[in-house]
This record gives sequence, C-alpha cells and structure tokens, in this order.
Amino acid sequence: MFEDSTGRDLTQFQRWYAQAGTPHLKVSESYEGDTYTLTFSQHTPASATTPAPQAQVIPVAVGLLAPDGTEVMSTRVLEVTKDTQSFSFTGQADKPVPSILRGFSAPVVLKHAADHAFLLAHDTDPFNRWESARALAKASLMATIRHAKAPDTAYLEGLSKVVGDTALDPAYRALMLGLPAQSELAASLHTEGDVPDPDAIHLAVEAMRMAQADTMADLLHPIYEDNQVAQPYAPDAEQSGKRSLANGVLALITRRDGGVCAQAQFDMATNMTQQLAALGFLIGAGKGDAALAAFEAQWSEDRLVMDKWFGLQVMKAKPDDAADTATALTRHAAFNWKNPNRFRATLGGLTMHHAGFHAKDGSGYTLLTDWLIKLDPVNPQTTARMCSAFQTWRRYDAIRQTLIAAQLERIATTPNLSRDTSEMIARIRGA
Repeated sequence: MFEDSTGRDLTQFQRWYAQAGTPHLKVSESYEGDTYTLTFSQHTPASATTPAPQAQVIPVAVGLLAPDGTEVMSTRVLEVTKDTQSFSFTGQADKPVPSILRGFSAPVVLKHAADHAFLLAHDTDPFNRWESARALAKASLMATIRHAKAPDTAYLEGLSKVVGDTALDPAYRALMLGLPAQSELAASLHTEGDVPDPDAIHLAVEAMRMAQADTMADLLHPIYEDNQVAQPYAPDAEQSGKRSLANGVLALITRRDGGVCAQAQFDMATNMTQQLAALGFLIGAGKGDAALAAFEAQWSEDRLVMDKWFGLQVMKAKPDDAADTATALTRHAAFNWKNPNRFRATLGGLTMHHAGFHAKDGSGYTLLTDWLIKLDPVNPQTTARMCSAFQTWRRYDAIRQTLIAAQLERIATTPNLSRDTSEMIARIRGA
C-alpha cells in the first residue's frame, strides 16, 4: 500500500524492521575549491538474529552554517542508502560548519567530530543546539572528574547566549539548563574504562552548577522576573514553559543568594509547582526547616503531595546526610512502609541520590537492604523492582563492590525470600 501511494520500492526501508541493532553513522568532511563534501559510512553491528546486516535507508537532515554563524543552506534531507556515500555542495565561499541529523531525523548513533561550541552558539536547529549543549556539558564534567579541570568557558558562554535569548521558547531555554544525570556520568566513565567515583562526580556537577550561576549572574534575576506568571494557574504550554524557566534560573540564583529569592517564592506561591520547586532549593541551601514544616502542615492530608515531601528531602540532602535523612523519615509518623508510593518516595529517593546512595561507608546500601528484607513478605513485586538499584554494582571500586556484595548476600540468604526477589538478586549477582 505504501509502495503504491509513494511510487517507491521500500524493500530496503523494510530492513529497519527486519534487522536487529542500531545503525552507526560515521561522517567525514572535505573542502576543496568552493566544494564541500560530506561522506557518510553506515554500519550496523552484527547480532545473533542479524549476522550480516545490510545497508539501510537513513534520512539525514543537514544544514550548513557559514563561519560567521549565518545559515548558508537550510535543512535538506539526504538519503544515505549505501555503506559509504558522499554528497557535495558547491558554491561555498568558505568551509561551512555542518549541522547533521537535524531534528533527530533518524534513530542512529552519529559519529562526527562536530564543532559543538559553534553549533551551540549559532545553530538554528533546536535539537542539534540542545545536543551540542549536552555534549559540551558532558565533556566538561568528565574532564573535571578525571583531571579536576575548570568548567568549559565555551559551553558556559554558549549556554548564556541561549538562555538569555528572549526570542526562544521559555521551555526550550529551561531545557538547555539541564545536565547529564550523575548516574549517566558514572555509566560513561565505566564504559570508557574508568572506575566512577560518586563523590568526584557529585563535586564536578556542583562546580558546574556554580559556574553556570556565576557566568549568568547578570541574566538570572531579569529572566526570573520576566517569566513570572501573573494569571491564575493553568497547565498550558505557555505558563508551564515560563514556570520551568523561572525555576531553572531560581536554582542558580539560590546558589548565589543562599535562598532569599527561593524563600520569597515559597511564601508567595499560589500553585504546587512554584511552592515545591522553592522548597527543594531551600533544602539544598540548608535553609529548608521552616518551609518543610509549613508544607507539611498545609498538605499533611494529601498522600500524593506528601510523597513528594518525603522524596524531596532525601534527594536534596547532602551526600553524607542522605542515608541519615532517609532513616529519620522512616521514623516519621506519616511513613507507611506498606504503601508502595510512600516506600518508593523515601527509599527510592535514596537510590536516586547517586552520591548519597553510594556513600563510602555503605550506609545507603545497608539501609535499603534492611527495608527490602522487611518489605519482601508484604510486597515482593515492589521489593524486586527496587533491588535493581544494585544492578550496576560491578562498575564501582572494590570497596563499594564488597559492601554491595555483602548486602546482596543478606537478601539472598533471607529465609522464605519471595520468588520475585530471589530471581532479581540472582540476576544481579550473576551479571
């Protein structure tokens, strides 16, 4: 039917469905005279189901930028159908900078030495601009973790340009402030042959956040004020985007003013989004006691909101305090460990606190194990799922592996352990 309507032979396209694995697309460039050439090489790793993968049709959306940042070729979709294929563009007065795979036009692994700093500052494609920001941020964080290097100024300057651009959508500007998760950085370090240090990862992220705050110091308050919503709360795209951006810059403002602005937002908030965001920033700044008490008094009868109250305290705690904070919350009168949402909010909050869960003394591992053993007879499904917090245990140092192995042994040897949890622990230990 599709072939009839398009008039094209889609046999090669069907390989996207017939072949297993994600294609890898490698890109090289050349420039001679006024002709710029992009050469694409595609390769799909062999697998048991597809031992000899064949070339697929890969739509690659490409744009070209001049050295001054102006766009000399708007987005054009190139069809890569061969193992190696070249496309030339004539009439280029200077070697252009390519923006490749715009809009994530194909689900491939792109291998290209892109000029991410340039693309972050000048690209007109929102996806590639975001992708460049992520790549620069990750590279900078990895350099800080490995070699104690200061945050990359090219990234910080490019980010400032994007976040300060009022012509861009507020939701997009807020998205650009994001950083890779600490667990993601740990996974990358492990993949690249390094043993991740959760404490070093945490410190690198903190240094980057502080550098963002310092670099954009003059922009933060104007952006925050410009994105306040005076109208009654509405969950629409326009208001949500403004709230996201305002809260994104408030996180950075809090690093400079110690929570003054966050406290004002908490006191004046007319909706949950603004109130909860301000509460999180106050906790992170060590100024959250009064706000926590006020929030609890206001929302104590709403179980779902109180789940957020429990989880936020753990996730915003200092790494050395995360396990103790979770322990204290398990003693709170409102902590019902038989309620899956409350259990996940509190103990799951601990597992999502990368540096806190992986504290050197093993306190996070021990606390989680104590509660998993207790929960298993009552709710083996939730127990088994939460055991997955240990599944990456072999990527860490020998001391942490030993500590986790001891907790896995405790769970495995628990009398009458459920089948769900037994199978999960067996897989984790055998991985």
